[in-house]
Amino acid sequence: MLQRAFIQEEGHGRMEPEMRQLLEGLHELGIPTECFTPKRLERRQLPLAPDTLVAGHVPSVLGALKQLGLEPPPTNDYPASLQSLLHRRLWRSTVRQLTADLLDTASAPVFAKPLGRRKRFTGHVFQDADDLLYLERAGASTPLLCSTVVRFRSESRAFVVRGALVGLRHYAGDPTVSVDPALVEDAVRRLESSGEATAGYALDFGVLDTGETALVEWNDGFSLGAYGLPSVDYTALTVARWCELTGLTSRADAG
Repeated sequence: MLQRAFIQEEGHGRMEPEMRQLLEGLHELGIPTECFTPKRLERRQLPLAPDTLVAGHVPSVLGALKQLGLEPPPTNDYPASLQSLLHRRLWRSTVRQLTADLLDTASAPVFAKPLGRRKRFTGHVFQDADDLLYLERAGASTPLLCSTVVRFRSESRAFVVRGALVGLRHYAGDPTVSVDPALVEDAVRRLESSGEATAGYALDFGVLDTGETALVEWNDGFSLGAYGLPSVDYTALTVARWCELTGLTSRADAG
């Protein structure tokens, strides 16, 4: 049972909309909350415990888990059980290899992003040598996850709490172009039955030029963009994943 929560603020009353949603949702649940700045967390000034939610940007949540002696959860952007929904080829590479490919004028455009949680740059479509500017902060040996380039006409996020789809929110592209809801529901069932699911997560889907609905990526259930998901659902998702990460509840306990 969650006893209290620390919610990240930026100082001077500034706070991300999602954090305000959590304040509202936790208040409705009767859970005491306190705002914190990243500096207080870094200085170990917060009395952390497994039954005390820490919500904020990814570095803050991972930092809190580290202080609790817990390993960060592995990333799983493209679950094995949903590979058939990608509609594009994936492979691993490095900044060194990508640079060599970009200097080869005959190479095709490629989408690349850092592999793992150390985001030296944002995922980007690399087309020619001019795009090398995006790699300035990344060392030559930085591992990358690459894919063939596809065009998404529209993108939406599916929010899942303990196996239940609680919301599907459009966030990019043409809002009149909708992803296939039946495919989204089937994807959730497949992920849940595969054992790859967590207590709270989101699946991003997009509609391709062909009209097919394709998986964009899986997102862990903390530090998520809410895209207008109701506070009660966003709070339930965040709390479920924190409790699972800290061992306060397991998926079986959560039912």
